[in-house]
Amino acid sequence: MQLIKKLVLASRSPRRQSLLRQIGLQFEVRESGVDEDISVLMPPEETAKLLATQKASAVGKNLDNAIIVGADTIVVLDRDILGKPQSVEGAEEMLKKLSGRTHSVYTGFALLDRPTNQSVADVEKTQVTFRTLSSEEIHDYVRSGSPMDKAGAYGIQDDYGAVFVEKIEGCFYNVVGFPLARFYTAMENFQKHLMGK
Repeated sequence: MQLIKKLVLASRSPRRQSLLRQIGLQFEVRESGVDEDISVLMPPEETAKLLATQKASAVGKNLDNAIIVGADTIVVLDRDILGKPQSVEGAEEMLKKLSGRTHSVYTGFALLDRPTNQSVADVEKTQVTFRTLSSEEIHDYVRSGSPMDKAGAYGIQDDYGAVFVEKIEGCFYNVVGFPLARFYTAMENFQKHLMGK
């Protein structure tokens, strides 16, 4: 994909950075500083899109000419939103809840153009089923430190996280943290729109 202007990722997530590089994009990274306050009053799809839009807007305020990408991933089990664990105990509790169950992963992303302030936002949903996990497996994984910066306290791309997942329905990359196919199509269409095509 040919970029028509500088691309800025409003996220320090190493997973999102890796996925964007995987499809050949060059970009700057700027952290948004947006508090990921999750509202229980909104459906998860809307929450993910709103947070992604807020992140893109926060970074966009300091840029004159760029396309900014914001993103946010939310894990939902039985209508409960599982954010990033605040403690080791919290991570273990989340993984116990996910064990042997199916949950939903929503990743919202937003594209914001500066200086026109035109924007678009979308969201991808993937269903993830965990096999039943033993207490020892959960303890060992949490002790590795890997779950602590991830929504739902796991990474599907991790050594342990990979063997926890029995099956998925939908986009794999969405569970990693960024729905590549949906984003790629949205980015192409957004650039065409900006160029008046």
